[in-house]
Amino acid sequence: MIELNSVNKIYRTDEIETLALENVNIAIEKGEFVSVMGPSGCGKSTLLNIVGLLDTPTSGTVSIDGTTLRKMSDNRLAAFRNAKLGFVFQSFHLINSLNVLDNVELPLIYRSMSASERFRRVREVLDRVGLSHRMRHMPSQLSGGQCQRVAIARAIVGNPEIILADEPTGNLDSKMGAEVMDLLHSLNKDDGRTIMMVTHNEEQAKLTDRIIRFFDGRQVM
Repeated sequence: MIELNSVNKIYRTDEIETLALENVNIAIEKGEFVSVMGPSGCGKSTLLNIVGLLDTPTSGTVSIDGTTLRKMSDNRLAAFRNAKLGFVFQSFHLINSLNVLDNVELPLIYRSMSASERFRRVREVLDRVGLSHRMRHMPSQLSGGQCQRVAIARAIVGNPEIILADEPTGNLDSKMGAEVMDLLHSLNKDDGRTIMMVTHNEEQAKLTDRIIRFFDGRQVM
């Protein structure tokens, strides 16, 4: 489902060159729940951005669901990302001026879909995360755990096969973090979604299928 071959990422300025990822080779099967761990600055978020098609490798290839993405145009990449990938971030990235319904609906705006179908899908995923009764509330009226569940609803409303989660419980207390992890495990086990999660939480990582560890841009396990 996700395959990286000999991926390197170098950031260059006029004065310095930084090797963010070095010779990364990863294969994640369909339906796997994989954790990515390592100290801050080791390349975890860079890796997730490359897998999520938000950044490009300096060299090497990235394939998603059998499609190699190196030569794809920006418009095709955006459409592919919208169809295949759902993103969950540590800081939620909800739009504070939009209510819950409108935040979750955003990924569907770019598809050829009627307003009634969009509403049906939004209602369905908000039921799934237990927040259909909050769809007219603003993000400022929600707890951190509720905001993250809204973010997960937004990530899955387009029915992506892959969920990329960057520290999804990093801003939550242990109880809310456990609720979010239960939801992610349900999406993996019940729906068969492939999940790649960056985390610093060793206990949460141990409950996933596999841990990939990084240090100084290199895959160490």
